[in-house]
Amino acid sequence: MNARPIFGEQGAGSGTLPGKPSLRIAPEGTAPRSPLPGAALRPAVLADVASLERLMSPFVATGDLLPRSNYDLCRHIKEYVVAEASPGGEIVACGSVKIYSQHLGEVAGLAVKPEWQGAGLGRALLEALILEARAHGLNEVLALTRKNESTFH
Repeated sequence: MNARPIFGEQGAGSGTLPGKPSLRIAPEGTAPRSPLPGAALRPAVLADVASLERLMSPFVATGDLLPRSNYDLCRHIKEYVVAEASPGGEIVACGSVKIYSQHLGEVAGLAVKPEWQGAGLGRALLEALILEARAHGLNEVLALTRKNESTFH
């Protein structure tokens, strides 16, 4: 596993993406915010757990994601952000910010359905998660990958 600082004292940049508008996640109970045409970001809710399991399952099977039990997803659902396709409301991407201390967090469980990959949705989701981490007052966020640097996009 490789640790990748996203922003903070060990610094790999500011955590924002050049040329991209800042994204905010829609507060619970409001309309989702759209990072890209056809998808909108919103906080995950308990009703999303089965969809998250289905979305992450192929990535767990290939070893690209660590497994998360139904219990863990339920227990940590407030850490997750989902991208919802429109129309239809299918969850097509997800990710979370795990908080380890008052200053440190981790972007985890980042998954994008294969047919949505390459359109910038993962990048938009990552930017939204970084903003979420900053909103919690974190000044350092890392990400772990199970891929070699040469194959990680």
